[in-house]
Order: sequence, then C-alpha cells, then structure tokens
Amino acid sequence: MTAILNGLSRVLHAICVALFAALVLLVVWQVFTRLVLNDPSPWTEEAARFTFVWVSLIGIAIATGEKADVVMDFLVEKLPRSLQRVADIIAYLCTLTFALVVMVFGGLHQVTLAWTQTNPVLPFTQGQLYLALPISGFLLSLFLIVHIVGALSRAYVGHIPQEDEEAASL
Repeated sequence: MTAILNGLSRVLHAICVALFAALVLLVVWQVFTRLVLNDPSPWTEEAARFTFVWVSLIGIAIATGEKADVVMDFLVEKLPRSLQRVADIIAYLCTLTFALVVMVFGGLHQVTLAWTQTNPVLPFTQGQLYLALPISGFLLSLFLIVHIVGALSRAYVGHIPQEDEEAASL
C-alpha cells in the first residue's frame, strides 16, 4: 500500500511541476503580449487562473500525503502522547469530512451544474475545469484515510518512538 501511495505521490508531483511550468509560461506570454506587443492574448489569463487552481488543489493533496500541511500543534504538543494521537485522529476526521462533503460531493454537484457551460476563451466547459475540486478531494481523502489507519494502528500496537527503537536495537 505504501509503495502505491508513494508512486501516486510521485505522479502528482510530476503533474504539479508540469502545471506550474505551464503557469509560468502562460503568465510570461501574457506579460509579453500585453507590454511588448500591446495586444494581450485573451485566453492566457483564464488559462493561468485555472492552472493555478489545479496546482493549488493537487498541492493540497500532496502536502497532506506527506504530512507537510500547515498545522498549529503548539497546544497538541503539550498533551500526553496518547492524547496527541487522539487529537491527530480528530483533526484527520474533521479534514476528511470536509474533503468528502465539500470537495468531493459539493465539487461533483458543481461539475454537474457547469458541465455544459461553455468557456468563452478556452476549449473546455466550465464543468471540465471544475473537476479539480472533486479529484483533489478524492486524493486528499485517500491520504487522510491512510493517516487515520496509521494513527489507529500505532495507538493499538503501541508505536515505539525513533529514539526507543535505536535503544532497543542495542
């Protein structure tokens, strides 16, 4: 399972790098056509906006998968180890609920509503562009479920901190 998730994370990283490179090129082209040619390209601003949204939403899933997301744990760190796990699981469950309800189900509803809405400057419908939300929500949920299972298994098995593992091996 870990190998699959690591592979998925690498693929998501590659997608984000490609999208970010496209975003940079779009913005550079927009600036060039606006300032140098005095004829701004009509589609680059919209394309850059949606590329930014995709990069951001996929980046959320990557950060969560790697536990690199922003957390405010100054209070949690003061708790005993067992309560820290409980706090982590509660935080994961709250985030999972948000990801499923708002991002996946709400996103799918929005995609359905906008699926036939044409975009005036891009060859995609608005619904196709909005797919970033439920896709990101699904990926986020997947990583959160793995973190919840990991936290629960450590709670039942009794996770040995890194320092204790080194001492036990001596």
